Amino acid sequence: MKNNFLLIHGSFGSPFSNWIPYLRREIENKDLEVYTPDFPTGVGYQNYENWSKLLKIYVEANIINENTIIFAHSIAPIFICKFLVENKIKVKRLVFVCGFNNYLGIDKDYDAVNESMYFDNLTDVKNYCDDIICFYSDNDSYVKYEVEKEFADNITENQIMISGGGHLNSESGYTEFSELLKYL
Repeated sequence: MKNNFLLIHGSFGSPFSNWIPYLRREIENKDLEVYTPDFPTGVGYQNYENWSKLLKIYVEANIINENTIIFAHSIAPIFICKFLVENKIKVKRLVFVCGFNNYLGIDKDYDAVNESMYFDNLTDVKNYCDDIICFYSDNDSYVKYEVEKEFADNITENQIMISGGGHLNSESGYTEFSELLKYL
C-alpha cells in the first residue's frame, strides 16, 4: 500500500496558507494521495473537540493508518500527538514544524484556541510513531525557542533547527519549504 499524506495547519490558519499549498503540489506531482483538512478556526470554534471530530472522519474512512505521513505546523503537532495517543492510532511518520505544548502567553485569542490542545502525556506519542522529525527556529515570534526545543526533545532526537526561520510560516518567507520534501 502506498503512503498517503495529511497536511495540518495551525491556529487561525488554513490549508491555503504558509507552505501547505506548496507541499500539497509537490506531493500531487508525485501522484501520491494528499489531504489538507480545513479545521475550524477562531475563538469559540477552534478547540480539541472540534478538530478531533473532523479528523475522526479521516480515521473512519481509513485515510489515517500505518501508511500515513503527517506534516503539521504550530499548534497542529500537539493536536496530532494528543489525537494519536487518545485514539491509539499508529502512523508511519510525523513531521512537525514549530510544535509546542503547554505554552500560554502569545495573546488571549491564541491562548483561548490553543489551550484545549495541550496534554501531559506527550512522550506517549512514541508508541504510535517510530519516525518523528521536528523543525523549529531560534527566533520564532510566536513561540519561544526553549518551548519548541523542549517539545522536540520530549519526542525525538531527529531535530532540525533553522537559524533565523521565525515561525517557519509565510510571514517568515516560508511559502515554500523544500527541506520538507526529504520526508515524503
